Amino acid sequence: MLGEYPIAGRGAAEIAASVERAVGRGDLEPGQSLPPMRELARQLGVNPNTVAAAYRTLRERGVIETAGRRGSRVRSKPATTAREYSRLVVPPGVRDVASGNPDTALLPPLAEAFATAAAHADHHPDLYGESAVAPEFGRCARGTLDRDGVPQGPLAVTSGALDAIERVLVARLKVGDAVAVEDPGWGSVLDLVPALGLRPVPVGVDDQGPLPDDVERALRAGARALVVTARAQNPTGAAVGAARARALREVLAAHKETLVIEDDHGHGIVDLPLHTLTGVTHAWAFVRSTAKAYGPDLRLAVLAGDVETVDRVQGRLRLGPGWVSKVLQRAVVHLWEGGAVDAREVAAAYGRRRDALIAALAERGVTAYGRSGMNVWVPVPDETGVVARMLHAGWAVAPGARFRLSAAPGVRITVSALGGDDIEAVAEALTAAVGPVAERRYG
Repeated sequence: MLGEYPIAGRGAAEIAASVERAVGRGDLEPGQSLPPMRELARQLGVNPNTVAAAYRTLRERGVIETAGRRGSRVRSKPATTAREYSRLVVPPGVRDVASGNPDTALLPPLAEAFATAAAHADHHPDLYGESAVAPEFGRCARGTLDRDGVPQGPLAVTSGALDAIERVLVARLKVGDAVAVEDPGWGSVLDLVPALGLRPVPVGVDDQGPLPDDVERALRAGARALVVTARAQNPTGAAVGAARARALREVLAAHKETLVIEDDHGHGIVDLPLHTLTGVTHAWAFVRSTAKAYGPDLRLAVLAGDVETVDRVQGRLRLGPGWVSKVLQRAVVHLWEGGAVDAREVAAAYGRRRDALIAALAERGVTAYGRSGMNVWVPVPDETGVVARMLHAGWAVAPGARFRLSAAPGVRITVSALGGDDIEAVAEALTAAVGPVAERRYG
């Protein structure tokens, strides 16, 4: 232990681990300055180069940042203290509209699909050395991608969308590279980017997706990648429309070396057409998960991309898990081919709740957004106060801090668990929690 700084260790790895543990425990808080390298080296009795190496490791892991002459400090949202710390503990008796889970009544039964896949495995066991993608899965996935206009390219299978995004970023970028990310956007991506030693660059979002001028500025400033959500953006519900897609494709056409990662978060739960941005640049990846439509525990996503990107991802998969279970892949094929989920019916179910909540809030003078998917984003003047007052009123809403870098404050409401009678109650409680405010945007 070092005075007011809970830092210990003799080697660079030990010092870095000590800082990371302190941040995780809250002993070192976001924004808190770290001692100068020479001072820390003197007090620990080590060479300054050892501390420099430790600080470099912490920067690469997204735990600290260097602020010029002001030295090093804990990041305002360090990867060690992930946005999971912003999650609410929902007390007994409080309704949870914060967790972002789908409506379980809209998820398909899985028993028959897994029984069929297991029976296939009994007769034709999958062994080492075989293709990582089950042939029937590849054919089925490629067919749906073709119908949606996703360019031709090889496929890989990953353990969910975030796994795919991480593998693509690691495969194509190096530590210190800048990544343009939606703001507000998926909190897991906003955590992942700095955790990989990459630098997130916020890009504004409206109902039609990322703002082209913001994307242009980010790419001109040196961002090497863009992560974008095609439909049902979390948390705002944005979906890239035809006109916005054309504008974004024009921007990307002038930056051919940009890595574009497109997450089709709304697959299976929206009925809006896909307007893909992939294929404009040399390096691209398109990710489609089963989580929201078929159940979060399936942990499967299909990844399409250019030959080099997918080859790199598959190479690393071979050196790690090897492949995603073929039993799981064939169970998903059974669900796809059997029409287990009717995207139009699911989209309509979420749409009715989403539209009703937005309308009920509008009647009370509160502006909210939610073009697709299961979430509604409400800009608010005082995020912490609104969350606390909503808890007191019996509703747990998600604090916007989990989803933003520099965007204005807001809260996210997941409509999955809301029945018809709940809409007015939530709207009334949120209006009282927000108080009289002028219209706000989430840009």
